[in-house]
Amino acid sequence: MYENPDGVMIGLEVHVQLNKLKTKVFCGCSTDYHNDPPNSHVCPVCLGLPGSLPVINKKAVEAAIKIGLALNCKVEEHTQFYRKNYYYPDLPKGFQITQYDFPISSGGYITIEGEDGEHRVGITRAHMEEDPGRLVHEGTIDRSKYTLIDYNRSGMALIEIVSDPDMRSPKEARRYLDKLRNIVEYLDIFDGDLEGALRVDANISIMGGQRAEIKNISSHKGAERALLFEIVRQKNVLRRGGVVVQETRHFDEAREITISMRSKEEAHDYRYFPEPDLVPLKISGWAPAIKATLPELPDSRRMRFVEQYGITDDHAKALTSELKVAIFYEDVAKKVDPKLAAVWVCDVLKGELNYRDLTVDSFKKEHMQKIIELLAGKRITEDSAVDIIRTILDKGGSPDQIVKEKGLLKVEGDIVATAAEEAIKENPQAVADFMAGKEKALNSLVGAVMKKTKGRADARTAREMLLEKLSRVSQ
Repeated sequence: MYENPDGVMIGLEVHVQLNKLKTKVFCGCSTDYHNDPPNSHVCPVCLGLPGSLPVINKKAVEAAIKIGLALNCKVEEHTQFYRKNYYYPDLPKGFQITQYDFPISSGGYITIEGEDGEHRVGITRAHMEEDPGRLVHEGTIDRSKYTLIDYNRSGMALIEIVSDPDMRSPKEARRYLDKLRNIVEYLDIFDGDLEGALRVDANISIMGGQRAEIKNISSHKGAERALLFEIVRQKNVLRRGGVVVQETRHFDEAREITISMRSKEEAHDYRYFPEPDLVPLKISGWAPAIKATLPELPDSRRMRFVEQYGITDDHAKALTSELKVAIFYEDVAKKVDPKLAAVWVCDVLKGELNYRDLTVDSFKKEHMQKIIELLAGKRITEDSAVDIIRTILDKGGSPDQIVKEKGLLKVEGDIVATAAEEAIKENPQAVADFMAGKEKALNSLVGAVMKKTKGRADARTAREMLLEKLSRVSQ
């Protein structure tokens, strides 16, 4: 059972930008602004100019329903928009159009790998709202000489997903974010590689004290680091006899610290009232039709991979944790041994890609298929397969070309026997240790054989050959 001596309680508010829609949520401005000049994708509606009126984007409503269904939420048949009133430079209207008493979906959950096994995190609500503009600070937020505003993002469709305070560590929070991003990517309504696509506000308290809200965290790593810092900060406050106050804080990613911004607002501070320019939405009957169009989601695909391909559950989890990796694996597994493919995609390729900060798009499926064919046919060793993968990622080329240039085809028979004899002659101390009962000394001799054959001998064959020759020496 996982122990939580500090009483850590974490809840996350995640803003998912529906950036695969063609237009913003209440106007016709294009959502394809990320590489364009500031303030070039704006109109009277998303700038909040007097007399302009919002019109709801039907595709945004459908995407919100998809997310609600994927998060096991109840999709409401009646939903309504509200005005959230506050002044901030990135909000030109002086209010944000969002949802309050009648969110489009609520009461869901997702399952993550917790500190003591699988752990269910409740979803309080997932509601629709518009994105404010983007503030660009000159320097850090607390020392900035000036701030620029880009309204290209203003009016983008957002889904705010509010969790219950069910996470008990920063690591669980990061796993929750990984799982949530994975789900919305499977739905094909979101591109997580775009700037501002997924932003996090984290609420955290310890030892039953007041909670602090950390605003506008832009990455999963950032969320974990911000929460780690905040736990230490709150502990230090309590250790000195102080009181943790309820407040809003900003995470400075460069310094990896949180900075106090203001006291925490309550709902009544925003003076919510129904948006008069948008009528309430009645969407009865939409959910069943949209549910029928949902793609296979990560948990379902994971179970299918285990049943269809006979791979382990751990491999299935790793393969389905990213949509691109899941598609890559399945394309490879259709033409080669699926169990061998799972091992090499999960345990080797993903590690090499992560080390280089690359995605699976950087590696051709045909190359992975060829490498696994060579392994299955025992034409190359595992060391050679790793060498091929690294060479392709670092320098390019194809498996056949690299095998030929580096002479990586496996050696057997007389070549291995000769290498074994030479290893025994050149390493008398290792031989003596082995004869004295030190089994680990054999590993040193196997390494010598592998070195002489430049990694082209099969380690198991080398071991068997050495044992046979050593048995003759002992006689």
